[in-house]
Amino acid sequence: MNSKRISIIGAGPGGLTAAMILANRGHKVTVFEQKDTVGGRNAAIRLGPYTFDIGPTFLMMTFILREVFQAAGRKAEDYLDIRALDPMYQLSFKDKVLQPSTDRERMKAQIEKLFPGNGAGLEKFHAVEKVRYDRMYPCLKKDYSSATSMLSRPLLKALPHLSLGRSLYDVLGDYFSAEDLRISFTFQSKYLGMSPWQCPGAFGLIPYVEHAFGIDHVMGGLSMISEAMAKVAREHGATIRLNTRVKQIQVKGGEARSVLLADGSSVEADAVVINADFGHAMETLFEPGIIRKYTPEKLREKKYSCSTFMLYLGLDKLYDEAHHNVIFADNYKANIEDIAQGVGPSDDMSVYVRNASITDPTLAPTGHSALYVLVPVANTRSEIAWTPELTREYRNKVIARIVAKTGMKDLASHILEERVITPRSWVDDFNLFLGATFNLGHTLTQMLYFRPHNQFEEIGRVYLVGGGTHPGSGLPTIYESARISADLIEAH
Repeated sequence: MNSKRISIIGAGPGGLTAAMILANRGHKVTVFEQKDTVGGRNAAIRLGPYTFDIGPTFLMMTFILREVFQAAGRKAEDYLDIRALDPMYQLSFKDKVLQPSTDRERMKAQIEKLFPGNGAGLEKFHAVEKVRYDRMYPCLKKDYSSATSMLSRPLLKALPHLSLGRSLYDVLGDYFSAEDLRISFTFQSKYLGMSPWQCPGAFGLIPYVEHAFGIDHVMGGLSMISEAMAKVAREHGATIRLNTRVKQIQVKGGEARSVLLADGSSVEADAVVINADFGHAMETLFEPGIIRKYTPEKLREKKYSCSTFMLYLGLDKLYDEAHHNVIFADNYKANIEDIAQGVGPSDDMSVYVRNASITDPTLAPTGHSALYVLVPVANTRSEIAWTPELTREYRNKVIARIVAKTGMKDLASHILEERVITPRSWVDDFNLFLGATFNLGHTLTQMLYFRPHNQFEEIGRVYLVGGGTHPGSGLPTIYESARISADLIEAH
């Protein structure tokens, strides 16, 4: 094997996964990260004695995490304390609360109690969606860098199971008649930044993998995954340069040859891996005029996910509340449509609250808690101006919503530390194109071959990892994107 010089731009979960796999294979890997810590949006925010994950908080399909550690010659459990959550989360509707469980009999009993006549649909859901998963999962593990890849045997076998022309909400109607129950199995489309009424029906596999394999938590927060990956990469000889911004990928003869750093120095490379946000990378990392397929104008023609309004609250109180709690808007569909149309921010909002300190005492002092709050809102393509006044006003409305819908009735009086992130902050502080937290939308015209390729189609020796390439957004698929790109680098 010829050892290659590989430059990785960004120490997010995709870049770190690629780094530890490629370093294990004997390549000379250098990761350039402009911030002072690894992880990107899978890093931690620390406010006084409180620790929060910036972004991902649900760990699903944990077997993929274990597999990429194995590909790096390591065992995930030697670096991470992974705990299964049961119930997986709590779903709070206007007049009922559901606590989904991987215990099928317990789950069926809950459904029958809250939604009489719908319990039998759970077995049908598992039976049908297992077939879909078995057919589709192999398609997520390969690259689609050529048009002929769309004729691959795994994809052709999966084709009858894609529910073409049907939405995720429609598909769940095959199993359950009650609207709130269907929403309970389709809200996962938020991982894709999409409405259940618009999300392709093929994504029925997402609620399936939750109910089949469960949801996990990593003690210390999911940011510990990034720390562990960085440790493994360094053990294999990779160099991770923090506080180091890449100014440009230098191209000659249609191929990447080196990366130019902000300090003016240049580092030669045999392959360059981009882990920066895709839209931001296309606008900033290449000399103007080189990129033709993804020009600023063409980038803006694409469909993007929603954004999120975030609160990170350090409390001097620990509430006996669910680890994960999704509070649905009273009119969930109208709320989703407002977000898609750039209306709002809505007063009738959906709110996700992670009260991880009930499970994980490492995140806050004894008797205290680190509360993470996420509200889906429109990305910056909307006309919403997130002024300090609007930000403060909406922050108060979000807290009032939590107080009204949970047992945290005295929440406002127990906040000691606080940080707010708006869609504008995602753009300015985290370099997210349009503040689209979940990257490019996962429409049929932006998936597989029609999504930016793992082996980047415009410039030779450039590879993509992260939510903007195949298979898509979400931690498991980001890990998979890095494994695919690492294999492509190895093959070339």
